[in-house]
Amino acid sequence: MAIETAIQNAIDQVERDHDVRVLFACESGSRAWGFASQDSDYDVRFLYVHKRDWYMSIMPGRDVIERMLPEDLDVSGWGLRKALVLLRKSNPPLLEWLRSPIVYRQDETFMREFSELAEFCYSPERCFYHYRSMAEGNIRNYFDEDLVPLKKYLYVLRPILACLWIERGLGPAPMEFGEMVERVVDDSVLREEIDALLAAKMAGGEMGKGPKLPAIQAFVDSQRSRLGKVKWLASKIVPVEPLDAFFRRTVG
Repeated sequence: MAIETAIQNAIDQVERDHDVRVLFACESGSRAWGFASQDSDYDVRFLYVHKRDWYMSIMPGRDVIERMLPEDLDVSGWGLRKALVLLRKSNPPLLEWLRSPIVYRQDETFMREFSELAEFCYSPERCFYHYRSMAEGNIRNYFDEDLVPLKKYLYVLRPILACLWIERGLGPAPMEFGEMVERVVDDSVLREEIDALLAAKMAGGEMGKGPKLPAIQAFVDSQRSRLGKVKWLASKIVPVEPLDAFFRRTVG
């Protein structure tokens, strides 16, 4: 309850300090993914809107608000215009926010319309390439040696499973790791090894480096090779008019 109060107070303070209205706020990162340990940070992400006159300037204003607070509380938000520009590009982190299992605040009317626009703008091609690039980067950074940082397997598995999710036509990848495991991991041995890894991560002990996990490593290697060859048709061009209309209605 104490951290919940701190988060609500932080959102209130953002509204006062910047004269904005927070339309949506959620948890991102490991706590929303479902593999947080006791000492994991809180990653609060939000969308906000200024009053109309703020937008009536020839000089564009800053469209991001960022704060690091005590209690490992990372609070960061995007302005409505920036969010809509990214939504038109089917930005995967933004789409994940909309599916976060932990929501701190939301304007119901705004979220209903924003979610409809997200569905309208969704591009499996863009999201697939984003997650594939993320997986490849994490593999290069962490898994080129015999001993590997074991918890980093989760940061490779998550984007790989997101690619599989998208390939199966299940829509935008969810925030929760466990949901993806449940829907797209069919091999029982692999599931057992992932479950054991998750349990060790969430127990909060120091996992450190260790030998590669055989089932997970084989899965990562095979998917890395296969996904690298996948090509998608170019995504549709999303018209800007519906997003402009929504922007104007929301600003008022």
